[in-house]
Amino acid sequence: MGDVAVGARSGGDGEEHRRRPMGAAVPAADGAGPSGSESDTAEDGTVTEHSQSDEQGTGGGSPEPKKPRSFWKELPILIGIALVLALLIKTFLVQAFSIPSDSMQNTLQRGDRVLVDKLTPWFGSEPDRGEVIVFHDPGNWLAGEPTAKPNALQTVLSWIGLMPSAEEKDLIKRVIGVGGDTVECKGSGPVLVNGKALDEGSYVYAGNTPCSVDDQGGQFKVKVPKGYVWVMGDHRQNSRDSRYNQMDKFHGMVPVKEVVGRAIVRAWPVNRWGTLPVPDTFDQPGIGGQQSSAAGALTVAPSGVALTAVVPVVVWRRRRSLKAATGTGTATTAAGSR
Repeated sequence: MGDVAVGARSGGDGEEHRRRPMGAAVPAADGAGPSGSESDTAEDGTVTEHSQSDEQGTGGGSPEPKKPRSFWKELPILIGIALVLALLIKTFLVQAFSIPSDSMQNTLQRGDRVLVDKLTPWFGSEPDRGEVIVFHDPGNWLAGEPTAKPNALQTVLSWIGLMPSAEEKDLIKRVIGVGGDTVECKGSGPVLVNGKALDEGSYVYAGNTPCSVDDQGGQFKVKVPKGYVWVMGDHRQNSRDSRYNQMDKFHGMVPVKEVVGRAIVRAWPVNRWGTLPVPDTFDQPGIGGQQSSAAGALTVAPSGVALTAVVPVVVWRRRRSLKAATGTGTATTAAGSR
């Protein structure tokens, strides 16, 4: 009987194989069928799986992309960023100053606006001969001068660096001697620096003599100490500079620590725009070495630099918003394919 049973099973199998078409796939075992996913077998034997999450990812249930914030809603933020940048630039890079007097004619006229480099002093650069500098009043040079009372708008503009502060008592002159130099005036000139005569015809006010013949300080011979500079106005007969302040505590010298920075650009009015280079006479052999300065690269007002810095922020924010809006559905589908 056992042999009969075995023969019956063997014959049954043969019947099934005869009835089944050639090339047909063997049905999967119970419980081995796809549940939640299907498998397709390619001709080369590669199996590709399709999960139910694929269909769900491409369905209509995905969240709608966020719309980018309108420009008018971002404008107050951008203005705030620009103001902060302008304040930082005014503090550390460049600041605008107005010319209140005629002491630097014709290089600078009353009412001109100049941009002052405040960056290079942070890296140890000191004023050099021939540079036009702005400095804090070192010894009450401005005694008796009236102090302007700014209105609200002028206060705001001075805070962001578009106008000088009325509370700060600053002066602007040209450096003639630095620490270690000997500066001398005899008669009407020329001015001697370390025994070398300066050719000042390119910047001294027309009709003025390089030296002033008077007994109040116009005739002098001084040795500039280290850490100080000797300054003179370009309008020699109308400038109360180092010559006429030799009775103060610094003997007319300006401490380097009181120097705000070098005036590098005459920025306003537009028809007077131009740089303020060091005259060639200060490069003559034997007068002393010329220090290098990066001030020439800083020729933009604080507001202009701030605006330039804000523009990339605007572009970046809007690109990020658009990318997020267009990439939401793509990201969902990609997550489903994994």
